[in-house]
Amino acid sequence: MGNHARIAMTVLFAAAVAGCSATDRLANVGEPPALTAIEDPTQAPGYRPVSMPMPDPEPAVYQPNSLWRTGSRAFFRDQRARQVGDILTVIVNISDSAEFDNTTARSRTNGENLGATGAIGNRIVELLPDGTTGSALVDIDSDASSSGTGSVDREEKLTTTIAAVVTQVLPNGNLVIEGRQEIRVNFEMRELIIAGIVRPEDINAANTIDSSKIAQARISYGGRGQITDVQQPRYGQQVLDILLPF
Repeated sequence: MGNHARIAMTVLFAAAVAGCSATDRLANVGEPPALTAIEDPTQAPGYRPVSMPMPDPEPAVYQPNSLWRTGSRAFFRDQRARQVGDILTVIVNISDSAEFDNTTARSRTNGENLGATGAIGNRIVELLPDGTTGSALVDIDSDASSSGTGSVDREEKLTTTIAAVVTQVLPNGNLVIEGRQEIRVNFEMRELIIAGIVRPEDINAANTIDSSKIAQARISYGGRGQITDVQQPRYGQQVLDILLPF
């Protein structure tokens, strides 16, 4: 199968997939984006329990005749999230900025000059075209240069809160959390997703934790709806951007 045939099949396949998506969108014309049903995150397609390196287990130590409960952070029952199904509030506070400016320049010049004189040189000159001299039988010059400039200027800021659910308790006591929040305003849906691993010690008395203390954090903030749809290129243009080599 030639390259043109492969490209044609790819375009037809992309058009078919896009056609199915367009059919679904046409069926929902005039309707707001549907909210996702509340479901168990562990039952979602592609869910896999987290596996992390674990320290050696330590035996529990019990103090006889003590009112202090082993593992408790307070005299009374601890209300913070500690087991599967508990709810934890995550304070998302992201303020990142990066600025890079790189300049690279390279230049190289080479020259080679080969000549021959005397009896051997004169004999060689007789065999070459008229006008050739023995002092410059071979004259090679080369000049190469390259330069590059690159810069990055990025600034991101996101501040919000979201409630997450403990989906797993690791052997060392760390908690795996996952939270999803959807907000629909008119015909635009805003979606916030957060997942990661937290230490129970980092959860404060108000049962909240800062996003900077979440290990393996996965934070997604985006939207879908009429406004987001207008901001995206048409699917035909996206296909051409992938296929066209120039």
